[in-house]
Formats: sequence, structure tokens, C-alpha cells
Amino acid sequence: MAFARDFPEIRQLGRKFIQVNTRWSRPEVERPLVGIAQTLKIDFSIALIHDGRRKRAQMADSQLALVTGATGCVGSHVVDVLRANGWQVRAMARTASANYPWNPGPGVEVVAGDLTDGAALRSAAQGVDAIFHCAAKVGDWGDVAEYRQANVEGTRHLLEAVSGTGLTRFIHFSSLGIYEARDHYQTDETTPPPDRHIDGYTQSKVESEKLALEYAASGKVAVTVLRPGFIYGPRDRTVLPKLVENLKARKVKYLGSGKQAMNCVFVRNLVDASMLALTVPEAVGQAFNITDGESVSKRRFIEAVADGFGVPRPGWFKVPLWLARPLASWMESGARARGDKQPPLLTQARVKFLGLNLDFSIGKAKRVLGYAPRTNFETAMRETVASYHPGR
Repeated sequence: MAFARDFPEIRQLGRKFIQVNTRWSRPEVERPLVGIAQTLKIDFSIALIHDGRRKRAQMADSQLALVTGATGCVGSHVVDVLRANGWQVRAMARTASANYPWNPGPGVEVVAGDLTDGAALRSAAQGVDAIFHCAAKVGDWGDVAEYRQANVEGTRHLLEAVSGTGLTRFIHFSSLGIYEARDHYQTDETTPPPDRHIDGYTQSKVESEKLALEYAASGKVAVTVLRPGFIYGPRDRTVLPKLVENLKARKVKYLGSGKQAMNCVFVRNLVDASMLALTVPEAVGQAFNITDGESVSKRRFIEAVADGFGVPRPGWFKVPLWLARPLASWMESGARARGDKQPPLLTQARVKFLGLNLDFSIGKAKRVLGYAPRTNFETAMRETVASYHPGR
């Protein structure tokens, strides 16, 4: 096998063999892997990610991962963790910048492109060993066709580019928003998402997830789907800042009691789940709900944000759910009739976010991936606030 360095196919086979999981740390397991790596002329290191049961063996500085949405909250943290585990990273960003959110250092190649640029997506996917598809067009307002163009067709371009290439893993970041807009109590992955949704974003996320899993079922691409809840944490430049702005302007009202469950996930917990999904063979072709696994109500979450950022909590006035739903429909109808580019004050998506009980089971992720959220809500929120206001 000394000639393996001259034959990429053999080299790739060696990579697949070496990327293993062992339940215990055993020298008799690790030594042969190191020997194989040296024979294949592949730099090898043992990267340890403990969940209390698993020790993972990974190659260092020999595998390349594409991260879409690399400048976003999730994507930038994925870049950091991949580099910490020895991966080379191709980071896709919409525009070039002098300052990127991930930690500076070698091993990150930045390529320009967005989800509507099929040629750029296909080019970026060439020669990679894994893809973390974090990018998406998000929002609760706008033409569904625009969301499909970005979220469905963008995903299709990536899948087609790596179809049949032996890609180690395609991690597709979906959303818990794909489930029906109703109260949920420990809903798990056996509950199928509906075909039609209340807004363009969730509609396109259902369709893109379905497309990705079809490629997995056909054996063309080793896809794993993660369905995170409401993502919060350092480097969020959109959702959390907007919530703080609305709290400051006293625009936030509880819909109902405020005791309804919030399906939140700290970004670092989510990235931990993605790293587990990268190497667990049983994850291929599967979808996983991902949250912090902790009971957090709307009131607890919003008040933690308000107190942390030093803005007013929502006042005593609450909008009953029986009124919020028809009010949202009326406001949406008026906004569409006027051709408004911005959403009205209340939308069906906001009623879902603020008014419904969103409690989802992560039991499957625990069983199959070995997922165990490392950071609890209190610590995560403290870290989040500190990232915006150092010293607070």
C-alpha cells in the first residue's frame, strides 16, 4: 500500500476505514489505525470528543469540509470546531470581508457565493470530504418562491455536486419549524411534517429536508438531517438583536400565559450534535430533533434576555391566543393586499413562536448519536449576553 499516495481512490478508502468510533480507549485499536494512516501517507491524530462513553479517532489536516453560511451564528462555530479537530475548511460566504467571526488562523479557505448561485455552490463542493449545510434564507414573510429558490434549489445544487462521490457525510441543518403549527408535548421524529405550512420559510425547509433524505435513501449521498429549535448564542446578528430591540421598544407581549415551552438550543450544543452526526454510521438517512433538552418557558427565555441586556421585561398585558390567531390572519391579509415588503406586527409564525407549546423529544439523538447537551440554559444565556457585552 506504499503506492496509495499516488491513487486517490485507495487514499479515500483508507480515510473511510480510519474514521471510526470506539466505545473504549484501547491501544490495540488505536495503534493499527495509526499504522494504516502512516502507510497511506495520511497525517493522523486522535481527536477526543467525550460524551461519557465514546472516544472518536479522526484524521487531522487531511480532510476538507465545506461549510455553507460560514459567517453566520451556526456556521462560524462549526468552522471553529472543525479546525480544532484538525479539519481543513472551505468556508462559503456571500461576500468577502476583512473580519470573519471564526477564530483566526490557517486552514480556512473562504469562497464567495450564495444559495441562489448554482455554479458557485457546485464549485465549492468539489473535492470535499464532508458538507455542513448551515446556510438558509430565513424569515416569516415573503414569496415562497424566493425561499424555495434559496433553500430547496440551493440544497439540490450541493447534493447533485457530490452525488455518488463517496462523501463522508452531508449534514443538513433543517428546523423544528417543519412540524405542524400546534401545541407539541415531547413530539418525536415519528411524527411526519405536514405537506403545507404557514409561511415560505418552513415550507421550503420541509421540501429541502425531504429532498436531502431522498438522496440518502437512494444511496447517492450520506445525508444526516438535524432539526434544531430556536438557536441562540454568540454571533447571532439577527434574531436575538431584533428581540432585544423590540423589548426595548416595549413591542413584545406574551401570547397566553407565557408558560408555554420554548424549543431553544444553544449554538454550541447544536454544533456538538453535528460533530457526532459526522461520524456515527447509524445517523445516515436519519433526522434528529435537537434542543437543549431542558424545560424553558417563553417567559423564562424572554425575561433572561431582557434582564441580561438591561431592557424592560414585557408588561402585564397579555394577548389571549383565541384573539392572536385571527388577528394575525387579518394583519397578514392586509399586508399582502398592500404588497408590503415587511411583515405585519403579528404573523402566524410569531403566534407559533410566542404562543404555542413547543416541546420536542431529543431521545433519538441521545440514543443514536450519543448526544448529551453540555451547556445548560443558565450558563448558555450568561455566555451569550457576555459575548455582546463583555464584563456583564
